[in-house]
This record gives sequence, C-alpha cells and structure tokens, in this order.
Amino acid sequence: MEDYKEGSQAAEADSQKDRWVKVRVPGTSANCGPGFDCLGVACTIYNELELKLLPEKKLVIEVSGDGAGNIPTDERNIVWRSIQKLLVKAGKDKEYQGAMIRMHNDVPLSRGLGSSATAIVGGLKAVNEYLGNPFSRRDLLQMATDIEGHPDNVAPAIFGGFTVSIVRNGKPECFSLMPRLNIKLVVAVPDFFLPTKAARAVLPTDVSMQDAVFNIGRAAMLTAALCKGNKSFLRSVFDDALHQPYRAKLIPGMYDVFKAAKSAGALGASMSGAGPCLIAFTVDNPEAVGEAMCQAFKANKVEACYHVFDIDSQGAVAIK
Repeated sequence: MEDYKEGSQAAEADSQKDRWVKVRVPGTSANCGPGFDCLGVACTIYNELELKLLPEKKLVIEVSGDGAGNIPTDERNIVWRSIQKLLVKAGKDKEYQGAMIRMHNDVPLSRGLGSSATAIVGGLKAVNEYLGNPFSRRDLLQMATDIEGHPDNVAPAIFGGFTVSIVRNGKPECFSLMPRLNIKLVVAVPDFFLPTKAARAVLPTDVSMQDAVFNIGRAAMLTAALCKGNKSFLRSVFDDALHQPYRAKLIPGMYDVFKAAKSAGALGASMSGAGPCLIAFTVDNPEAVGEAMCQAFKANKVEACYHVFDIDSQGAVAIK
C-alpha cells in the first residue's frame, strides 16, 4: 500500500510538472466618452495566454500575433510581473520561481483597446487558475488595479460587459452589466501608435466645475440608458469635456470621424481609451458606420481600417 501511495504521489508530481493552463482575455475600450477612468466595455477581440510554472529561475516567453516584435520577453514583461505579484500574494513565489509563457495577441498595441490590461489580467487569471483559483475575481481586480493604476480597462477585462468602476480608499469597486440593446462596437484603427503616457501628458491637472458637471450628467445618463435599453437617450451622451478636447490634437480629424459616424447612423462616438482608435456605438448598419469613419480619417490624410465587435459578456476565462 505504501508503495502504491508513493507511486501515486510521484505520478501526480510528474503530471503537475507538465501542466499548462490557457486563458482568454477580451480587449476593452475605456471611458466611453464621458466616463473618464471609470467606464469601460469588453469587446469580442481577444488575447490568449498559456502558462506553465517552473520551480527553477527560468523564464521563457514566446509571443505571436499583433506587436510581437515590440513586447519584451524578459523580466520586464508585464505578464510575468503580474504573475509574480500573485505568486507573492499566494505565498508561492519560492515554490515557483520561473515560467514558460506563450502569448498570442489579436488586440493591437498602443491603440486604445486595453492591450496592457489584457496582459495584466491574462497573467493574473492564468496563475490563479494554475494554483486552483485561491483568489476571487474581486481579488484579481484589486491586484490588476494596483498594477495598472486605474480600473477602467482591467474591470471589463475581468468581468466582461459594460463596467462602472470607482476606487474608494485604495480599493476598486465595480459592477458589470449587459446593455438591454444589441449594441455593436465599431472601432476605427488609424495607422499610427499613441502611447498612453503621451496621451495623458496633454491633460490638465484641474478642470472647471462646468466641465465636471457636463461629464457627470452624461456618464450617469449613459449608464441609465444602457440599463433601460433606451436608444433615444444614447444619442446625446457620448460627448466629453475632460479629456477628448485636449487629446484631439494628437488624432488628426477626430471630430470629423465622430460626425461621420453619427451621420452614418451611429448613436455616438468617442475615443477608445487614450486613443488613437475611435469607437462608435450603433444598433444599425455597423459596416456603413465603419466605412464612413475610415473615409473621414482619409480626408485628414490618415489611413485607417475598422472592426465591428459585439460586447463580450464573460471577461477573462480559462479555455482548453
């Protein structure tokens, strides 16, 4: 009997050594116009990540897909840094000191579709899955927000849907909902990068009471209209006074693209996160909206393509 137990334990240990986990994380669009750093939505475009933890100090990272040549494959990699954070939190950082990581990215880098959030959430979700899920999604939200600095992208990446997030005494709080409308997300992708750091550098440190009230009302109306499924109220809620006016100079023809999207039937349009992608929200004719947005970019001497997404309802999940 003892020999049998020892043999079973050895087989289990060998099985663990060869174990991989695989997760899928949606891209996200933050702000949704007036909801600066607090509103976000998960899109049906995904990054996938495979993870195998190692006891020895060895790190092997393979990257394929969008931006593969621009992603660090050493200790600087944000996926690995996120994995390390959870390992320390779980008290497993001595047991697992290295990893093999395979990443396949469809979410474009530095375009405003939450590529850094997918990396952070992907690392946290994968290692949590590997350890048997000792942490809840709320715990992952806290860790991801600590790394990212704000929850507007990481929240929809974790929970899916349309999310509203705040940070209270250092702790993020979030709820997720699926709109009571079949909204299509039309994302126009211009052919240039805009790092988030550069987009944040142009923002003022203070805003007027008038601009604050402008955004508060529209963010509240946007959330209420999505909950109620009221399309008519959505036609006037995607404007912004806190960040888009300052960032417009970084995206040639931005307001022309917004106007073209609405003229083609969109309910409204906004920057996707920090840009340069621009996103339109529509229930009708998404292809016509996308074509109009690209034509408006072209009139401003910017080449662009477009994608049509649904709202992802699941967030980060383990897959086979």
